[in-house]
Amino acid sequence: MKDYLEIANDPILWIMAIPAVAMVGIQAYLFSKRAIKASETTSLTKEQCKKAFKVGAVSAIGPSLSVFVVMLGMMAVIGGPITWLRLSFIGAAPTELTASTIGAKAMGVEFGSPEYDVTAFASSVWTMTLNGCGWLLFCGLFTNKLDKLQDKIAGGDTALMGQICGAAILGTASYLVMSNSKAGIDRFVAALVSAIVMVILDKVSDKAPKLKEYNLGISMIIGMFIAVLV
Repeated sequence: MKDYLEIANDPILWIMAIPAVAMVGIQAYLFSKRAIKASETTSLTKEQCKKAFKVGAVSAIGPSLSVFVVMLGMMAVIGGPITWLRLSFIGAAPTELTASTIGAKAMGVEFGSPEYDVTAFASSVWTMTLNGCGWLLFCGLFTNKLDKLQDKIAGGDTALMGQICGAAILGTASYLVMSNSKAGIDRFVAALVSAIVMVILDKVSDKAPKLKEYNLGISMIIGMFIAVLV
């Protein structure tokens, strides 16, 4: 049997991945177009819309860098087409890396080890695919019912709902730190650096107001660099 990477990078897989990834690009274009059109019904000006897109673009650089770093590692093991497809759809690089690792372990091998073969590759792809099905089904079936759940939990109190969400985020972060000390500490350090940079930039932007709208993006980019370095 030929080397599994020849199969993982086969032109047929690229051809199969292109329409799916293109659909993501089309959706992004349509959402942007509709957002601009909807702004006409509000008090937003075209200049404000352009500024919002610029802020969003800068803020997206930081998370994109973390995905890019993981993408390079995944491409070396499971090939370009599947990596491109999965990270274009999901975007949660650690989730996809974990799923592909679990798929490999199900075949009794380590992800990226010399024993990793076409069977382990297929298992990784199936695991990533099935892992993404759950939340897609949940979103499709229950998103329209979440408002009712929110009302039952918080009784329509938006402030209370914000506190509940904040507590959930803190709980998740604490779990990540305690369950995987090295990775958790790395994430904590990156988040702490981002927060410190955000505070500093907030002070600096008092004298340079044009910088203020990019504070979040810049702090996230620095935090991502720290996460990669540590």
